[in-house]
Amino acid sequence: MSFVFKIMKILLLDKNHPLITEQLLAQNFILEEDFTSSYDEVCDKIGNYDGIIIRSRIPLNEKFLEKGKNLKFIARVGAGMENIDIPVAEKLGIQLINSPEGNRDSVAEHVVGMLLVIMNRLFIASQEVKNGIWKREENRGDELLGKTVGLIGYGNMGKATAKRLSGFGCKVIFHDILPGLADEYATQVSLDELKRSAEVLSLHIPLTPETNYMIDEIFISEMKNNFYFINTARGKNVKTKSLVEALKSGKVKGACLDVLEYEKSSFENIDTENEDLHYLLNSEKAIVTPHIAGWTHQSKEKLAQFIVDKIVTSFC
Repeated sequence: MSFVFKIMKILLLDKNHPLITEQLLAQNFILEEDFTSSYDEVCDKIGNYDGIIIRSRIPLNEKFLEKGKNLKFIARVGAGMENIDIPVAEKLGIQLINSPEGNRDSVAEHVVGMLLVIMNRLFIASQEVKNGIWKREENRGDELLGKTVGLIGYGNMGKATAKRLSGFGCKVIFHDILPGLADEYATQVSLDELKRSAEVLSLHIPLTPETNYMIDEIFISEMKNNFYFINTARGKNVKTKSLVEALKSGKVKGACLDVLEYEKSSFENIDTENEDLHYLLNSEKAIVTPHIAGWTHQSKEKLAQFIVDKIVTSFC
């Protein structure tokens, strides 16, 4: 099927890098921005557009998609697509576009950075010195060299992370639902083998019904070693209460969390307060960042560029 390129009308629902607007206008797309309208207001007009470019502000559920009777594509500037009803979109023939290539490097660097901080007590030691406290033995670190790092998920993020960790002299293993993904940086193993061997566990998976609360008390109990845990995927991949209990018992030696179970669907803030969250925010065993692993100056541009290139390739 071919489209008359100059008449394609695209709605931009979130602010992104300006190169999206600049480059698509140069290709004769018609663009309209709406960063403030409610879900219902956007639903009322979505039938006027051929495409949407989004991040996470509005859920594109069945009702929304069925009102978008002219939609030819949805482009999400990012990796995860959980705010889109994918089966409905596919049934309606809407092409889905995302850009996980754009922030894989920033996510991988964030993983390594958080891991080095937690294993070497860098935040704790630095704050102590600033407060006039000089402790050496109490702040003795733990080396990455020689550790077995287990990754769950070996797509763009997992591969970029493995590449960096292999440079620290780690043995990197991974589990993925797709076969035959092993490369020079990591060895593919069964989930049981990963649980037997890993001393560090890092998640690089989407949020699906199968991965919701994947890391729970049962999963943690099946890990043979006490381990460090990193999550830069989605907050609801992890049952927070189970993680907190494991931190308290020492089964999890330290947690590096860029995402939380309690985030709003837009990822813009936390919408729940409870004892488990309070523990994470006050524990020396946890580092928490505000969903910024893929959020560098460079990734903002790369995410946008991949989206533009894919739209132009598909519809020009």
